[in-house]
Amino acid sequence: MGGKQSSGSILDTRNFIRVDDIKHIQNTMTNWVDRPTRDLSNKNVTVVGGARSGMAVCRLLAEVKATAFLTDQKEPVNWTEKKQELSQLGIEYEIDGHTEKSLEADLIVVSPGVPLDADILTQAGEKGIPVVSEVELASWFTNLPIAAVTGSNGKTTTTTMLAEMCRYGGYETFLAGNIGFPFSDAVRSIIGNEPKNGLHVLEVSSFQMEHIRHFKPKVAVLLNLTADHLDRYTDMDAYARAKMNILNKMTENDQVVYNEDDPGLKPYLETSAQLIPFSLSTVPNALFTVNETKIYDATDEILIYLKDVSLRGKHNLSNFLAAATASNLLNIDSNSIGKVMSSFPGVEHRIEFVDNLEGVEFYNDSKATNVESVEVALKSFDNPLLVIMGGLDKGGDFRQLIPFMKSNVKKIVLVGKAAGIIAEAFSGVVPTQNARDIYSAVQIAFQLAQSGDVVLLSPGCASFDQFENFEERGKAFKAAIANLKRTAS
Repeated sequence: MGGKQSSGSILDTRNFIRVDDIKHIQNTMTNWVDRPTRDLSNKNVTVVGGARSGMAVCRLLAEVKATAFLTDQKEPVNWTEKKQELSQLGIEYEIDGHTEKSLEADLIVVSPGVPLDADILTQAGEKGIPVVSEVELASWFTNLPIAAVTGSNGKTTTTTMLAEMCRYGGYETFLAGNIGFPFSDAVRSIIGNEPKNGLHVLEVSSFQMEHIRHFKPKVAVLLNLTADHLDRYTDMDAYARAKMNILNKMTENDQVVYNEDDPGLKPYLETSAQLIPFSLSTVPNALFTVNETKIYDATDEILIYLKDVSLRGKHNLSNFLAAATASNLLNIDSNSIGKVMSSFPGVEHRIEFVDNLEGVEFYNDSKATNVESVEVALKSFDNPLLVIMGGLDKGGDFRQLIPFMKSNVKKIVLVGKAAGIIAEAFSGVVPTQNARDIYSAVQIAFQLAQSGDVVLLSPGCASFDQFENFEERGKAFKAAIANLKRTAS
């Protein structure tokens, strides 16, 4: 069972600079990049971006004896430490702009945060210099199978569930990607010593899929498609097609696990791989089925009773089914899958319980960086809510949340650059109040809360206006709660 092979990637060698509207570039890529080689020792490789992903690429390139050069438009966070590490690796670098030296390269590896229309990528296209992502480069240096998870929401939770199921089932799993540990570091750590039972389990984002050419999962998991990153992509279709690059090199010997309950995925399931659905309803060809009280496995045996599943909410049940289906395709037994379903504790920054202070519960959902993620969080609570929202707007429509705000949201406390946009969206629906930062937002929300209420950080925005990433934002939220607890005691 499978679909039609896609006729071409939106990021093939002719148009890797943008996914939608920049003029196609003449295909002048050199032959060696069409057949990835482990030998980069005679190649000059420029790394664009000095954040976590770019530094991991530098470490991998040093390991494989490539001549690397790091370039960034501005001084990266923790630059003093990074500069010292680059010197130890023997890697030259530049900040405050991309000079001609950055284009004296056989290959450019671009970090996921670099804009698609960045001048250096435009110039690379004009010069015929191939551009690949960090995930693409790392995949050249491993022989282990890859299971990769993508989607607009639920990626980190599902990827972690999948890695745990595979670990219980006997694999030595390497959890990496958009989850916070770069694939390049995972690959570098086992170069020359890959375990026979090894498996890479990756979370991949649309950004990471923009510049791939040969990246090929054995199993790909497609969770959902909802509006996200519309500050980067011109429309929803461009965003979706960037994600679907994950399918480009998959064959009839590979499997694509997809969410039958998400109609947004259907138009993009073009692949030669086998298509395996998962669903909260009973659908043909699904490996697991759910009724009102239990989950059945592929042999129609009871896998687990729903009352024993560790995480609340239909969204988490859907994530479990996605991970279970992928695990089954990787020959993981039902006992191992069931153990994880009953014991999985959840993932930090994803509707994470933090503390209870004077009867007020605090939940950290810092990973909710789009409107749909906030909707999931709101649906998870019946308690009265004080919701902390805001950050850097990604182009979503906050008005979609109005039906879910009316019932139990008492007030929205706003932070960051998007505060005005969010306040306007909920004008006349839910009262809002601005806060200076996350610390004052926690104080305001707690002052407004009564015993039995929930203070929920679910921003619906990116974090980059005030923090390096959503993890830092979530930790600041938890630190603010700890400080509140100290002053209240």
